[in-house]
Amino acid sequence: MSILINKDTPVLILGFTGRIGSFHAQEMMEYGTNVVGGVTPGKGGTTHLGLPVFNTIKGAVAETGAEVAIAFVPPPFAADALMEAADAGIKTTVCIADGIPAQDMIRVKRFMRRYKAEKRMRLIGPNCAGIITPGEAFAGLMPPHIYLPGRVGIIGRSGTLGYEAASQMKEFGIGVSSSIGIGGDPINGSSFRDILELFENDPDTDAVVLVGEIGGPQEAEAAEYIRDHMTKPVAAYIAGLSAPKGRTMGHAGAIVQAFGESAQEKVVILKDAGVTIVPTPSAFGETVKEMLG
Repeated sequence: MSILINKDTPVLILGFTGRIGSFHAQEMMEYGTNVVGGVTPGKGGTTHLGLPVFNTIKGAVAETGAEVAIAFVPPPFAADALMEAADAGIKTTVCIADGIPAQDMIRVKRFMRRYKAEKRMRLIGPNCAGIITPGEAFAGLMPPHIYLPGRVGIIGRSGTLGYEAASQMKEFGIGVSSSIGIGGDPINGSSFRDILELFENDPDTDAVVLVGEIGGPQEAEAAEYIRDHMTKPVAAYIAGLSAPKGRTMGHAGAIVQAFGESAQEKVVILKDAGVTIVPTPSAFGETVKEMLG
């Protein structure tokens, strides 16, 4: 089993005919992802990369039965695309765009709440690398060859550090069940806690690697969930140990504003919850190997 995507999951590309959408759609299809079509308003009825193009997400879902969408839509139009996907009955949407205004994300999250929990779309991102179930399918930007199929889940705010973890684990012969990039923005669709719950309930995941960073309360909330609910071992790396307080570092969400938001404080909170701490970015592989025994 996998979480969020597998080889059979029908995937829709939003912004399909654009340069970036086309490039990544091609890579996803070559990997074996079940891409069923795409949406570009005004180009409905045409074909692109041998697949149908639709004007609306609702029309595409009705025709293809798509369950997952990935949005390669520029930041100014991304919020509308996400709300349209939520309204069309898509189960999971991955949003790649970096630089969506926080106001727009508040609107999207409020819009999604009008649906009952069991019918509510799951949003991954924005400003994320996407999702992958190695050996089966992916919806994102990641280089899929660095992921070995296996039984360790990865969740990260940083795409590149997630790649680093997967690549080092591969060198130690440790495979990944699914890897989920939740994105580095202050307001994102899914938190560490949301994805930890999916991994906890996934019979094919034995352990989890969490890649956090300074800023925001998400790692502290994850620690609480791990302490109270996780039966599987978790290793975590927190980026930003040397970052000065009050300065945005890299991601828009990486700014320390309150207690529990600096890297040092997050490390202590996670350690207290029983999490194995990865001391440096070069120690992912050996730390996870030791944790797995």
